[in-house]
This record gives sequence, structure tokens and C-alpha cells, in this order.
Amino acid sequence: MDKELALNPNKVVAYLGKPAKEFTKADIIRFISENEIRMVNFMYPAGDGRLKTLNFVINNLAYLDAILTCGERVDGSSLFPFIEAGSSDLYVLPRFSTAFLDPFAEIPTLSMLCSYFNKDGEPLESSPENTLHKACKAFNEVTGMEFQAMGELEYYVIAPDDEMFPATDQKGYHESAPYAKFNEFRTQCMAYIAQAGGQIKYGHSEVGNFTIDGMIYEQNEIEFLPVNAKDAADQLMVAKWIIRNLAYQLGYDITFAPKITVGKAGSGLHVHMRIVKDGQNQMLDGGVLSATARKAIAGMMELAPSITAFGNTNPTSYFRLVPHQEAPTNVCWGDRNRSVLVRVPLGWAAKSDMCQLANPLEAPSNYDTTQKQTVEMRSPDGSADIYQLIAGLAVACRHGFELENALEIAEKTYVNVNIHKEENADKLSTLDQLPDSCAASADCLERQREVFEKYNVFSPAMINGIINKLRSYNDLTLRKDIEGNNEEMLNIVKRYFHCG
Repeated sequence: MDKELALNPNKVVAYLGKPAKEFTKADIIRFISENEIRMVNFMYPAGDGRLKTLNFVINNLAYLDAILTCGERVDGSSLFPFIEAGSSDLYVLPRFSTAFLDPFAEIPTLSMLCSYFNKDGEPLESSPENTLHKACKAFNEVTGMEFQAMGELEYYVIAPDDEMFPATDQKGYHESAPYAKFNEFRTQCMAYIAQAGGQIKYGHSEVGNFTIDGMIYEQNEIEFLPVNAKDAADQLMVAKWIIRNLAYQLGYDITFAPKITVGKAGSGLHVHMRIVKDGQNQMLDGGVLSATARKAIAGMMELAPSITAFGNTNPTSYFRLVPHQEAPTNVCWGDRNRSVLVRVPLGWAAKSDMCQLANPLEAPSNYDTTQKQTVEMRSPDGSADIYQLIAGLAVACRHGFELENALEIAEKTYVNVNIHKEENADKLSTLDQLPDSCAASADCLERQREVFEKYNVFSPAMINGIINKLRSYNDLTLRKDIEGNNEEMLNIVKRYFHCG
């Protein structure tokens, strides 16, 4: 057996000795039969952005074969607001490549993510995972390249404050124990996510930490590696499910909410992207950002206001997207600049061999670091519908290749200064602004919807549903109306505390 596969943290991969993308129905049946698996879970994302679960007891091999082959019926009108009760039956079919052992089940259980199909046995046009599939397919057909993504999953852990080794308020970035209290919780989450197939880059404590009414709030982050965008969305969905379940077992509370209280760091869901052709990252050209990357950025600059409709989906999102904070409010991009909307992070483009400089005994590494370069969209937060968000970003990057003046747009929206500083007010005045409410976000999506509906990526029904939901909050002037009223803000935060 391949040693790399044998060491894979996903026990299904390790046992079968093949990559998950090669799993067949026969492989799943073999694993279940030979490992005394007693239950199967189907899991699938719904309109509220959460994973839903359908449990099966394995009665016999014939029944197991039937559910793996035919899937099962579900009530679509209870899962999605745009589906009418009169024609609501849908099918859910498992995707074998997503199989993992449920780390929380007392009865040995194999879980798989599912795809939705309509009454005619066709992929459901408006389902989250199919929308992302169509977005990636259109990107490939227009550009001839693959769209890859990865997320930075930020969240707060909440538990009684033991008052020992108190953390420094709002200084929790990469803090170690004992000042950071939940490092072990995070690493256990990471281990379970890896067992479920998640490709993790790293984890760490984040800036936010504070105490309210005897409860400690500590911000953490788990960041992933860039993979095919469809896999990236699956991994983030499963990761959120795992973090919440482990927290529940340990008696912690968890929130991915974009904002919790005034004056403290909010939680984002930054998404990094790269564009790959024939296995090679196309984001650099001669050590500098390529025209390919700048075209993709131009598309995001054009569609940034409407991307908030997928990535910032409740009123508390716009308590985080406020001027003069680290979260962006202006449509611009730049290098290594955290005041911008799209950031080009350090990409190991330096000519020096840092490994050898740090370790003089090492021979020159000659490591190809070009694979590491990404660009980062910084506006989304934990309220996002993950599949819609990454699909929207794929559409935006594709759109950049369809713009005749893409490179001009990229040049016009580039900034190399902190735009929040007073001396840069002139530059700030030339930049478009992100919407400041769900209602304004809905208006932006309405104006730009044709781009998202092109190539049948987003269905009109899905776009209508998103717009209607955003407008239902009636929050056009909410941020201004409650300015300075911390009690009312906390009431609103409580209402959307477990978003996404």
C-alpha cells in the first residue's frame, strides 16, 4: 500500500488504500462490511447554510446497495424557501468521495455528503453544491483553467472564565497556552476535520478575546489549503459541523457570527483563491502578479458589492463592515495590505533561500514556491452561504476574463497605502463602497444579477430567493438608527448568534 495513503488521517482512505476521489460504491460497501459499520448518514446543505442529516440503519447488504444507488426522498420545501410545497419532493444521492467516519457517533457510522436531484433525476438547478459545480464548470470553459479556493474559518469559543493567566484584551493573535485557553479544543477539531477529509493548512488563536459577565470569549481560526473550489466548500461545511459538535460535547458555546459586541474583533470568513492550469499556479509571472491574477481581481472589483449578498447575509454582517476597522468597506485591492477588500498576501517571491539562512546546515532547497501565491477576498463572514459565496467568487473571477478593460480596472482600483489614514482621503474618495445593509446588498445583486445568471450558474429562482431574504430584514438604515445604542445592537447579535 502507498505509504502516503496509509498515513492519511481519513480512515476510509487509509483502509481502502486509494484517494477519496477514486472511491466507488463497491469500496464503500467493502469498508462498511469489513469495519462493522452499523449506520450510514446522508448530509446535505440547506437554505439556512447548515448541514442536514438523514440516518440509515444498515438492515442488510441489499438495503445498503439500494440507498447508495438510489439515494432517498426529502422534502425540498422544508429545506429551501424557493421550493413550493406542491412540488417539493427531491432526491439526495451520496457522493462517495466525501465518505468519513463520524467522530461523534457511539454507533459506528459512515457519513457522506449528498447532491440534490429533481423529480426527473436531474441535478437540482438551485441547490448549493450544483450552483458551485456550474460556476466552476463555466470558469473552466471560459478560461481553460481550474478555480481553486480555501477558507479561513474564524469563530469564538465561549466558556466560563477561570480568571487564571488572563489574556490581554484584543491581543490574542497566535497566543500560546495558558493565556490562550482553547488551543487543545482547536487542535482536536483540526484532527477530526482532517479525519473527515479536510486539507488543513494550520490553526491558531486570533486577535479577539474579552470577558463579559464572567464568560470568556476567545477567537480562533482554522485555515485550509487551496483545493478544487467544490472540495473547499465541502470541507468548510463539515468543519463548521465538527467545531459545533465538539463544543457541544465539552460544554462550550461557539459562534461564527460576524460581530459580537462593540469595540471587539469580529469574525470573517476570508477566502483565498488561485487559478491553476495543468497543475501549475498561474497567479505569478516572473515573480510578480500575473495578468491572469489581475483579470480575476478586476472581476471581483466589479462584482464586489453584490458578492456581499452571498457572503454577508444578516444585519450583523454590516456591524463588522464599518469604516476604519480591519474589515474592508472600500472596493480596492493591494499587496500585503489589510485595509483593502482583496489582498495579495506574501507569496514567497523573494530570491533568498530562507530555509538555508535559518538552518545553515541545509543544502539549497530549490523549492518551487510559486504554488503558494493566492489572492484573498476579505469581506465575507461566518453568515455566508459557503457554496453560494465560492460560486459567486468563481463567477466574479470568470467575469474578469470577459471584461475588455480588466487590466485597466485592476490598475484603477489598486492601492498601496492604508486608505483609512487621513492623508489618503483623496484616494479613498475615488473608491466605490461596499453596501452597508442587507437591503443595500440586495439592491446590488438585483443590478448585477445577469452576470451571476449567465451560463445558467445561479438560477433566477435562487437569486430571487436571496434578494427576498435580504430585503426581509428591513435594515436599510439600521446601522445608523442604533448607532451608540449598544444594548439594541447586542439584542440583534443574540438573534443571529448561530448564523451560518
